Amino acid sequence: MSAHHKILIADDDASIRLVLSQAFTRLGYQVRATGNATTLLKWVSDGEGDLVITDVVMPDENVFDVLPRIRKDRPKLPVIVMSAQNTLVTAVNAAEVGAFEYIPKPFDLDDMTAAAKRALSRPADSEAAKAQARAVRDERLPLIGRSAPMQEVYRTIARLVGADLTTLILGESGTGKELVARALHDLGRRRDGKFVVINLAATPRERVETELFGRDEGESGKLVEADGGTLFLDEIGDMPLDAQTRLLRVIDGSESALNPKTNRRPNVRIIAATNRDLRGLIQQGLFREDLFFRLNVAPVRLPPLRDRTEDIPDLARSFLLRANREGLPSKTIDQNALERLKIHSWPGNVRELENLIRRICALYGEDLITARIIERELQDHSPAQVTEEGPITLSGLIERYLSRHFADQPDGIPAVGLYDRILMEMEAPLIKLTLNATRGNQVRAAEILGLNRNTLRKKIQDLGVNMAKPKR
Repeated sequence: MSAHHKILIADDDASIRLVLSQAFTRLGYQVRATGNATTLLKWVSDGEGDLVITDVVMPDENVFDVLPRIRKDRPKLPVIVMSAQNTLVTAVNAAEVGAFEYIPKPFDLDDMTAAAKRALSRPADSEAAKAQARAVRDERLPLIGRSAPMQEVYRTIARLVGADLTTLILGESGTGKELVARALHDLGRRRDGKFVVINLAATPRERVETELFGRDEGESGKLVEADGGTLFLDEIGDMPLDAQTRLLRVIDGSESALNPKTNRRPNVRIIAATNRDLRGLIQQGLFREDLFFRLNVAPVRLPPLRDRTEDIPDLARSFLLRANREGLPSKTIDQNALERLKIHSWPGNVRELENLIRRICALYGEDLITARIIERELQDHSPAQVTEEGPITLSGLIERYLSRHFADQPDGIPAVGLYDRILMEMEAPLIKLTLNATRGNQVRAAEILGLNRNTLRKKIQDLGVNMAKPKR
């Protein structure tokens, strides 16, 4: 069948035209290649080609200006866009004008041929849905990075902005999950509505349902506030089971809560995020499996900073500019400093890097950030490590965890209620391990823990501890 398909290639780089022409010819396709948009448009208007593969920047025209004309003349003709301008702007613009696929340069030839096969095998009468026009074309991108892992994130976002799917954003703390959620909202069809955030890890468990659904006395919650827009549920893994049940009803459309202004059920897009292993929580009985599948319709996985260290220079320079716009002294950073940043493990990810840059801008008088300054700051703010004298203590492990927790927060300041949240995180595994050791014997477990049996029973219920079953 490939011999009956003709592929039109447009790129002002002769070497790319040659590589693609030879690759598709070897696969049995007919190929025509050109170095300008004018010739490409002529071929398309003459009815040639079953697939177009084109670069964005051409000598005579930008392809994003050409694609609407192609879609008007040949609405069923699939177009694959490739570009060296590997940013979220490019990926979303490609989706916006109806491109079948966006592939960043430098590309893998196997990825390109696989995309072409998908484009040519789709039903002849199908039409790629146009993503909604972007609300704001701002130079200050919500996400920064040209690495391969970030290119995949951009492509996923570009596919989702035109849809209204429930989305689950997965990634470690500090990777930018809220930025992705905001991008999906700002670039999508609900951009004129509100983007409402609730951080479930920072909300007391007994207040979660009230915050989300309001009170019976007429006090509206976040669900009603987000009507017509997006509700972002950050750290969904910390949501209590009762609230999970009501959230499931919201997604199913059976929740009874009404917007008092419209007297109708709120119409919201749910975007959730977590840094926790939800499947593990499901096995522990702490997260509803049916809710997980409802949320996981369209997952977006964010890479940790250690997996995309080539993005660190762009991120650092961007954070320097941002700090200066916010009133901090203007500074530059030298190459040795950037190389030192690349070899750090970044447990707090992008947020930790931004906090480091802001701290240096505020505390150092030098105009140039050197490797010496970076080294000093990383050493002064590193959590306790295992030493050769012996294994690290429990207090040391807790300090390491809390150091990351503080580094993860904007300006290094966690949300209020930190004491109770940390105690809750420690109590649940302690009680679970003790119950496992006593084979579910609460009397014995209470004795080991030094707790009253009724107190232990209440903690099991409040913390949602999955009790061990006695072995027979």
